Amino acid sequence: LRKEQIELEKSKLRRLKTAKSETIDGVEVQLFANIELPGDVPEALQCGAEGVGLFRAEFLFLHRGDMPDEQEQYEAYRKVVKGMAGRPVTIRTFDLGADKDLNPNASAGDRVKTNPALGRRAIRLSLAEPRMFQTQLRAILRASKHGPIKLLIPMLAHAHEIDQTLAAVEQAKSSLRGEKAAFDENIEIGGMIEIPAAALAVGLFLRRLSFLSIGTNDLIQYTLAIDRTDEQVAALYDPLHPAVLMLIAHTLASAEKVGVPVSLCGEMAGDPEMTRLLLGMGLRIFSMHPAQILKVKQRVLKSEVNELAPNVRKMLRLDEPGKLREAL
Repeated sequence: LRKEQIELEKSKLRRLKTAKSETIDGVEVQLFANIELPGDVPEALQCGAEGVGLFRAEFLFLHRGDMPDEQEQYEAYRKVVKGMAGRPVTIRTFDLGADKDLNPNASAGDRVKTNPALGRRAIRLSLAEPRMFQTQLRAILRASKHGPIKLLIPMLAHAHEIDQTLAAVEQAKSSLRGEKAAFDENIEIGGMIEIPAAALAVGLFLRRLSFLSIGTNDLIQYTLAIDRTDEQVAALYDPLHPAVLMLIAHTLASAEKVGVPVSLCGEMAGDPEMTRLLLGMGLRIFSMHPAQILKVKQRVLKSEVNELAPNVRKMLRLDEPGKLREAL
């Protein structure tokens, strides 16, 4: 009987795959997949993803110890873009450092000395290693001739980081023009909101970028000052902490005012318990592990934004976690 039950659930979910992703009151909601390797594309398509909302490019070489050259990166990006057959693909530039260490053989002493989560990682590392960054940017740009690619910059906190990144992209474009290589001249560039400073000063980013993506895993880690890889404090990691919700709500509301699209690509996006809360806060683009897409879609189809929004506004005024959970 249990087996029949599981099969029934599965066939229900498969029917969902072809259903249009919108709420009862006709609000369209986009559901994208997070992927780590080109081999994840078939699963994303199978689960009905409308595109790739986050391609974590650093996984291409995490277990190798060396950097893939431009050609190898280009092949990987091209494979994903062609596999997604015209659906948009958002590639995040290398998010290295902290829990994704380029040098896994460093002695324990080297690691304990610093706080890697607050160190030179993600865009900070890319800007400090211009040759590595140019290699990646050129590979992404070259792949953009095969289909719609967006470029996503991780861990931004300062305006000058965006300005330097935009200059680096310009440099990569200019070198490709010199070689008569084809690429998308108008590639969209977006930023990740995963540091509280970026959420609070989101105007800086809205003026300079085409889209934003909220990375809740890091946003929660930095807002609550807990290293999410440290078991001793893992229990303090709480997506429903009022401060976390306020930062997400502020980012969504500020972007909506100026018409800049915002997606959310942390674990919260794939948690069906959070779907209605996020819809009520104004989120319309979710990106998650492919396995979660249909469960979240099920929630979307049963939700009514007109009804949710006022309830969520009331809920965000509660600052007691217990009451928040009850309201959820």
